[in-house]
Amino acid sequence: MSAEREELAETPSVDSADKRRMRLRRGMYILPSLFTAGNIAAGYYAITQSLQGTVADPRHFDYAALAIGFAIPFDALDGRIARMTKTTSEFGKELDSLADVITFGVAPSILAYAWGFRMLPYTLDHDLRVKLVQLGAFVCFLFLICGASRLARFNISVNPQPRNPGRPDRKYFVGMPIPAAAGVIAAVVHFFDGYPIQAWWLALVWLALVALVGFLMVSTWRFWSGKEINLASRRPFRTVVPIGMLIALVALFSQVTLMLMAMAYMFSGIFARLAYSWSRKHHTGSGASPVSPPSAAASGSSHTTT
Repeated sequence: MSAEREELAETPSVDSADKRRMRLRRGMYILPSLFTAGNIAAGYYAITQSLQGTVADPRHFDYAALAIGFAIPFDALDGRIARMTKTTSEFGKELDSLADVITFGVAPSILAYAWGFRMLPYTLDHDLRVKLVQLGAFVCFLFLICGASRLARFNISVNPQPRNPGRPDRKYFVGMPIPAAAGVIAAVVHFFDGYPIQAWWLALVWLALVALVGFLMVSTWRFWSGKEINLASRRPFRTVVPIGMLIALVALFSQVTLMLMAMAYMFSGIFARLAYSWSRKHHTGSGASPVSPPSAAASGSSHTTT
C-alpha cells in the first residue's frame, strides 16, 4: 500500500513537468510569430503614415520609410529564430509570406505612389500631371504584383538556379528579394527627408526606378544572399570592426548610408548579369566553351528568405 501511495504521489509531479515543457514549447512557437507580427505592424504603420503625408508635413513620408526599414530586421529574425529553436511550421511560413506582401509589397507601393506622384503640384500642366499620376499608380501596382509573384515563385521553387550563376562558395537569391526592393523605395524617400517630388522630370526618374526594381524582383538574375555568413560563430576582429563601423554610419548618417547600401545592392545584381553576358559572349567569340552552371548545392539554392 505504501508503494502505491508513493507512486500516486509522484504522478502529479511528472504531469506538471510535462505541462511546463508543453508551455515552454508553445512559447517557443509563439516567439517567431511575434517577430512576424512586428513585421506586419511596421507595414501597417507605414501605410497609415503614407496616407497622412503632405507637402506641408512631409515627416509622415519619412516615418513610413523608416518603418519599412525597421521591418527588414524583423523579417530576417523570425525565420532565423524559428530555425534556431526548431519551431518551423507551415503556419509560420504562410504567415511570413503574407506579412511580406503587406510590409514589403503594399506599404512601399503606396508610399511610392503618394510620395512620388500624388503630391505633384497643381501648377504643372493639367494633362501632364494627370498622366503622371495615372501612370505612377499603374507602375506602383506593378511593383506590388511583382513582389507578390516573387514570393509565390519562391514558395513553389525547388532548388532555384539563377540564370547567371556565381561563385560556388557563395549563396544567391534568384531575383531581387522583396525586402531589398522595399528597402530601395524606403531609402530614397528617407534620403530626401520625406519631402515629396515636385518636378515632373523627377517623377519620370522615380517612375523608371520603381519599374526597374519591380522587374528585378521577377527576374532570374542572381543577388547575393549573405547566407554563408554565420553570425553564431566567433567573428574575427577584422570582421567585427567593419560591422561596427557600418552600424555607426547608419546611426550617424542614415540617409546617405542607407541610400548607398540600397543602390549598391540593386546595381550589384545588374552588374553581375551584365558581366556574365559579356563573359559568355567573349567565350563564344573565342571558341571556348561557356562556363556551365554549378550544382544546386554549390550555388546555395537552399534559400530561406524571400
